[in-house]
Amino acid sequence: MGGPFKETQVPANAGAGTRALAWVDDRFPLSKLWNDQWGKYYAPKNFNVWYLFGSLAMLVLVLQIVTGIFLTMHYKPDANLAFGSVEYIMREVPWGWLVRYMHSTGASMFFIVVYLHMARGLMYGSYRKPRELIWLFGFGIFLCLMAEAFFGYLLPWGQMSYWGAQVIVNLFGAIPVIGPDLSLWIRGDYVVSDATLNRFFAFHVIALPLVILGLVAAHLIALHEVGSNNPDGIEIKDNLDADGHPVDGIPSHPYYSTKDFFGVAVFLTIFSAVVFFAPEMGGYFLEYNNFLPADPMKTPPHIAPTWYFTPFYSVLRATTADFMYVLMAAIAAYVVFIWLKSRLAYKTKIAVAVIGLVLIVGMLPQVLDAKFWGVVLFGSSVVIIAFLPWLDHSPARSIRYRPDWHKYVYILFGLCFVALGYLGTQLPTPAYTIISQVATLLYFAFFLLMPWWSTMGRFKPVPNRLTYSAH
Repeated sequence: MGGPFKETQVPANAGAGTRALAWVDDRFPLSKLWNDQWGKYYAPKNFNVWYLFGSLAMLVLVLQIVTGIFLTMHYKPDANLAFGSVEYIMREVPWGWLVRYMHSTGASMFFIVVYLHMARGLMYGSYRKPRELIWLFGFGIFLCLMAEAFFGYLLPWGQMSYWGAQVIVNLFGAIPVIGPDLSLWIRGDYVVSDATLNRFFAFHVIALPLVILGLVAAHLIALHEVGSNNPDGIEIKDNLDADGHPVDGIPSHPYYSTKDFFGVAVFLTIFSAVVFFAPEMGGYFLEYNNFLPADPMKTPPHIAPTWYFTPFYSVLRATTADFMYVLMAAIAAYVVFIWLKSRLAYKTKIAVAVIGLVLIVGMLPQVLDAKFWGVVLFGSSVVIIAFLPWLDHSPARSIRYRPDWHKYVYILFGLCFVALGYLGTQLPTPAYTIISQVATLLYFAFFLLMPWWSTMGRFKPVPNRLTYSAH
């Protein structure tokens, strides 16, 4: 129990704002929260432009919530009325077209910002100890964003919305035993219908936003508990001044507040240019087929998810019957490699060999078909990102102090990811399929071989203090 309540004494000539803040602080730790979480939170002084994307992600989240609230006021989650209600928003509601385009553009911008945020974490080792939990919370946000985007994708009830949802939900039917029932449970009907639309609306508007907000809070709390990483990958808390503050740190406010405001201004300029001049972005942000009402009797000639899903969708589509033999050979080679090169315990190696054998047998066409393994690889291509903290064994956290050829590994990985994303938007020709298969192998090799390649080469000495030049 605390002592008796004491009112903070403010000078007689204090302004109304100061008096009001003192009154609130006596009853709620508003100033303490501000100072702990931002105002006097010491961050490394050598943040660069890559560190803007976290705050930009917060900005886009707020934009999506606000515009989503206004859209919900006029949208009707009914299979017979949904498409018409979107048209009503676009044509009849004052400024409805602007709100709708802000929301649709915001969805793509959200993923652009998040992908760049994750790329920065990859380059500078922001997932390394002691920040594993920050990475896992961030990965949880990423998963929820994918689910949120998928559920929201159906709501306009256009042609691509309908058939895209049909294809994605049907993928779950490839899971042995539970697949058909799981697909039925997700749809709420035997086909994508009004029941599907209603439950997707509920998830998109209520359930997932609450989960995302909770994960964002956990992400930030974990970040401020262990401190921010920096381009050098050095722990600034290891070098404190007489006041207990990091020597290489500066208060987030006003220094990074100013930088963030500048970043927000640039971002909003680009965002506004897209909203006002190219909201469809050539069919990547808004597919042209989605301006047609959903027709269960007419299948579009080419069904593909929105661009931010296509890297993983390409992995799914690359998994053909012929490719299964390549995968079996790759698994066998990986098991042999682990036996020859890893320092794992003998029992662990036995377990790896057994798992490899089970996978190879399961990939035989007489056991499980390529469609099932496509779904497995599709999910694995996403989930494997969560294991980065335990796959990267590099003695240097930041790419700055790793061997130069490591940079080319990261560049190759990035090119594979972009290539998979592009190929996922195209019709599956034989040439594109082969390229997708090669990119898929390289994508997984980046992660599965990381425990070895991340330790190879000549590493540069890591300085004791941050490298920083005023600008």
